[in-house]
Amino acid sequence: MTIPDVTARGLGVPGVPGLSGAGVTAVPGSTAVLPTVPANSASADPASADSAPADSAPPAAAPGAGALPQLQPPGFSPESARRDIPILHRTVNGHPLVWLDNGATTQKPRQVIEALGAYYGAANSNIHRGAHTMAREATQMYEAGRSAVAEFLGAGSPDDIVFVRGTTEAINLVAQSWGRANLGPGDDILVAVLEHHSDIVPWQLIAKETRARVVPIPLTPEGAIDQDAYADLLSSRTQLVAVSHASNVLGTVPPVKEMTALAHRYGAKVLVDGAQAVAHFPVDVQDLDADFYAFSGHKLFAPTGIGALYAKPEILRSMRPWQGGGNMIESVDFSRTTFAPVPHLLEAGTGHISGVVGLLAALNWFTSFDREAVAAYESALMTYAQQALSTVPGLEVLGSAPERIAVLTFTLAGQDPAGIADWLDRDGIAIRAGHHCAQPALAHYGLESAARASLALYNTSEEVDQLVTSLRRLQEAPEEVR
Repeated sequence: MTIPDVTARGLGVPGVPGLSGAGVTAVPGSTAVLPTVPANSASADPASADSAPADSAPPAAAPGAGALPQLQPPGFSPESARRDIPILHRTVNGHPLVWLDNGATTQKPRQVIEALGAYYGAANSNIHRGAHTMAREATQMYEAGRSAVAEFLGAGSPDDIVFVRGTTEAINLVAQSWGRANLGPGDDILVAVLEHHSDIVPWQLIAKETRARVVPIPLTPEGAIDQDAYADLLSSRTQLVAVSHASNVLGTVPPVKEMTALAHRYGAKVLVDGAQAVAHFPVDVQDLDADFYAFSGHKLFAPTGIGALYAKPEILRSMRPWQGGGNMIESVDFSRTTFAPVPHLLEAGTGHISGVVGLLAALNWFTSFDREAVAAYESALMTYAQQALSTVPGLEVLGSAPERIAVLTFTLAGQDPAGIADWLDRDGIAIRAGHHCAQPALAHYGLESAARASLALYNTSEEVDQLVTSLRRLQEAPEEVR
């Protein structure tokens, strides 16, 4: 993948001081110091003896755990990613950090961190309409980011991409702009039970306003979308189908392309929540034939507060403003306002410019790896983790759909999920506990909360071993020391 004006080691815009390579060119008078990890740092493996304090050796390997040959597919090694992630080289509670909360947010490579510092140190300006040099440079970076997202998603044009704060805002934008204009009394919005709350609540709000109704698509016992029930629910009343490309709780990857084709037979539009998918496998929105596709940058190694919405060009051109302000207008007076064309029409106000710069750097970093090899590694690591977790007494992983990403949500007999997370944190292991903003999915299993370990390309089998060992120690620990 070639991203405009981006080098293989970080953000680079020709002629912009400090943004022409991997590092940050010093700005006169600046004393800012960015955390970096040399590409060939000896501490690239935070689980190594050199990276941990002498008195905080990592837990012993879990019984039965050991490296699986398929964890190192040709073309990718997790260490090639780990060496670029500064935060993975810190300790928590005296132990090397084991970050298994990637479903909530991913950690950031130094290329992203340096790009943000370089932008603010050498090129900070508002975009569009500016006549000065830095405005042109900032605009160039912002629109380069739009082009990069379009290529990353397989969109036909950068104009098909709207920048938003994240998946939640993208879905609300579609609900408020497209939904308000196209939904009415008696219309159905089909929403899978495995959806995140951000793909349920916006549809409930617009359904109440338009007198449409939200219809849940049930799950099978394995945690897959019940395709027979889905087919039966589709009808001439169906105006929209909302479905995640990958579940944040069950890891389920539904057959989105087939579901989209079936929905289109009834004239319905399809919105795909790609928040959990884009970091785990390649996405081609044109191949999926999705009408809308949304993702969040912070789950893709980019900063928080930035994301993108793709929409088919003919649909995007039909959408009306959902917010008013600067950037989305052509002219304004008190008798009449004319609007800018899409995508700017849907980007009122000053955008998250530095967020786009960071997203651009993140996409460049991430796509420097062999995506198919990364996906194969993560699949093997998930299999390894499933086998290792099966050795923990009383542990049950939710969901067993055949197609899934490396998300392992589990319960542990006799243990509260919050207590599990607290115990693991003492060993430097970060997981998530709670309802994961997906209460209907948990209710499918009769639960209100659960613990979740979610993996990324920089996680290792050794980290899985540490998780399993800590969980086994929890099960064996007297109640008074938990």
